[in-house]
Amino acid sequence: MTLRPTNLPFDTLVAPIQRRRGATPVLTVVVVAALLAACSTPVRQSSSKPQADAAASASAAVAAPSPAAAPVPAPPPAYQAQPAPRAGLARNRAVATGNVLIAPPMPLPQQALPGRDTERYDKIKDNPVKLTAQDAVSTLSLDVDTGSYSNMRRFLKQGRLPPADAVRVEELLNYFPFPFTYSNQPTAGAPFGVTTEVAPAPWNAQHLLLRVGVKAVDVQSGQMPPANLVFMVDTSGSMARADKMPLVQATLRMLTEQLRPQDSVSIVTYSGHVSLALPATNDKQKILGVVGGLRASGATSGGQALAMAYEQARAAFKPGGINRIVMATDGDFNVGVANVEQLKSMVARERASGVSLTTLGFGTGNLNEPMMKQLALVGNGNYSYIDSATEARKVLVQELSSTFNTVAADVKLQLEFNPASVAEWRLIGYENRVMSEADFRNDQVDAVEIGAGKSVTALYELTPVGQTTLHAPRRYGQTTQAAATGKAGELAEWRVRYKAPGQSQAREIRQPIAVAPGNAAPSVDFKFAAAVAGFGQLLRTSPYIGQWTYDDALALARAGRGDDPQGYRAEFVQLVETARTLAPKAPGAGMPGNLQAPQ
Repeated sequence: MTLRPTNLPFDTLVAPIQRRRGATPVLTVVVVAALLAACSTPVRQSSSKPQADAAASASAAVAAPSPAAAPVPAPPPAYQAQPAPRAGLARNRAVATGNVLIAPPMPLPQQALPGRDTERYDKIKDNPVKLTAQDAVSTLSLDVDTGSYSNMRRFLKQGRLPPADAVRVEELLNYFPFPFTYSNQPTAGAPFGVTTEVAPAPWNAQHLLLRVGVKAVDVQSGQMPPANLVFMVDTSGSMARADKMPLVQATLRMLTEQLRPQDSVSIVTYSGHVSLALPATNDKQKILGVVGGLRASGATSGGQALAMAYEQARAAFKPGGINRIVMATDGDFNVGVANVEQLKSMVARERASGVSLTTLGFGTGNLNEPMMKQLALVGNGNYSYIDSATEARKVLVQELSSTFNTVAADVKLQLEFNPASVAEWRLIGYENRVMSEADFRNDQVDAVEIGAGKSVTALYELTPVGQTTLHAPRRYGQTTQAAATGKAGELAEWRVRYKAPGQSQAREIRQPIAVAPGNAAPSVDFKFAAAVAGFGQLLRTSPYIGQWTYDDALALARAGRGDDPQGYRAEFVQLVETARTLAPKAPGAGMPGNLQAPQ
């Protein structure tokens, strides 16, 4: 290899680089190495490509390791993993070119990768099929949360199917305000009614689908008790996105506009530090001014903020009123008390004071849904995911009374199935709300609070006696007698147990469910509820829906649109159409064709 000579002295090459403002010794040495390498190109190469030759030589020089130099330490880990270095740059090495020892370039500061998905969801395992002769009783806390539905909608509008564990069928069902014709005559003073309906299951004509609906009495927002609200607002850096802080501000403005003279609001903000942004007041202009000035930056010290929010709620406590913390966050707590169990313990202690907790989830990418859902459950409140200003209006304007005004506490549902009529049964959804049979009458076991006007739906798939079952016949017979003397015309009995708000003594109502006639036609609302449940199971790739498809869900949803004043059902039809286009097209993909219980 012949070297091309140069007449320029070394100082002449280096001086212009050193005079540049901000040039570092490392940068100077790296550039000089590149210049020296450029002078080392073969004479036989064409002089018409000096820049390409220099770049290639510099890249080769940087890749040549030298054992003499110590590695440059990497910076500490940041919020997310650092992008891989560019090809041709060897990290943590030193490079020798001629007599010059060149250190590798200093690593760039690590930064969060835009669009990286670290969202968290609790693992959900579908409820199994139960053999009635061995286990005839289903007990659960009802669920008033709706966050899974709006989160599912957000995924579909982004052009992708939601993760299976982000889909909770019961929250898809309870998003819709079903009208009810009560089938029971509850004890005078009960704050809700119960309705039941039975028809063939759409995904298996040999099975039945039982719908149990609970509808709380309606109370107009103007008739609600006085409200003491604490806005607990996450202003950390993770909230500095268009789908977070601006939407939080729009949501809180809507809620502020609903305030009456007897209501008050205080505001606690938290990022790297916790601040009382506004003591309790009824002055809407002050509230709107603070909300409009919210800015996102820093870490997330949620535990300390929660303690301050409870302190403010107690300070402005309204006896006999609504005392509620409204937490607006993506749930990404990373400073101070951030462990979910510790936070739940704090909330459980504080709920005894009469202060409840509502959580509102915002944004994408780092959504911590399990934390928000669990805190709302323990805090006797509810969880909603706000994906748009329209959803904010639904939760905090149109359904304000059901969101905040509790009319029944610790509401539990129990069904006992008649083994003479039902061979097997399966609860659809509510996997995280299932209780033991003994918990039903243990009034120390916490359950859901139901707000005014709220409708809650539970669906059961039943295998009638005489139809093929998933449980094979036992060689030595069943361990329990499958008989219910004198009750052959009954399918099951429902029981609901609840407390009046602020009371410790529970009340219980119950009623048997008659076996439906074989030619009973399902109602429009039944069809729509079945379509929603089937759609949720498709998104979860449930093993219990056979060959049922998105086309089937779409046809059933269209048949069940009925009266739709808010347009919620029409929107659902559009979401099913979107999911159908996004779903895998391979035969059986996402919809197993055989009925077998999960392992």
